[in-house]
Amino acid sequence: MALAAQPDPGTHPVPPLRGDLATTACMETLQVGYLHAVVAAAGCTLSQPFPDNGIDWHVSHSAPGHAVDDEVTIKVQLKATYQIPPRPPGPAFSFTLDNDHLLKLARTPVAVHKILVVMLVPRARDDWIGAGHDRLDLRHCCYWTNLAGHPVTGRRRTTVRVPTARIFDDRALCGIMTRVGAGGRP
Repeated sequence: MALAAQPDPGTHPVPPLRGDLATTACMETLQVGYLHAVVAAAGCTLSQPFPDNGIDWHVSHSAPGHAVDDEVTIKVQLKATYQIPPRPPGPAFSFTLDNDHLLKLARTPVAVHKILVVMLVPRARDDWIGAGHDRLDLRHCCYWTNLAGHPVTGRRRTTVRVPTARIFDDRALCGIMTRVGAGGRP
């Protein structure tokens, strides 16, 4: 009796049976995973305010070289979209925020700096992650910006520009924390 050929475990000929959770909820979970990975690689700590008062996360960084304190903290607001393609062309892409969120992120002066982190997610969930024996690829990318002082221009929502040069990874986070630790802005 011949055995039926088994598919190569590295291929995925049949789409997986995914849960029926809303795509936006899944996008939120994906970007939280991205944030956790960046924070871990940067040697920072992460906490979630409870209850959430319009800011998703607090990230702290301890280092003896900080001038203002031995530990500095920033606040992070996460957003995700699949409406902007990967590797957006040009120096920045447009992202629209509710004015209430923008007012919170744009306030100045502040005791604790805030950044907006926007994740560009592939439209199809099948393209969100890829795994191999030596890696886990998370697609696509997060970008960050500091919106301190940004004006509200729309009636209910305002479009802001997010620089494509500001990829949010562990090195970027360490740079942000070094600037804040020296008494500067992110």
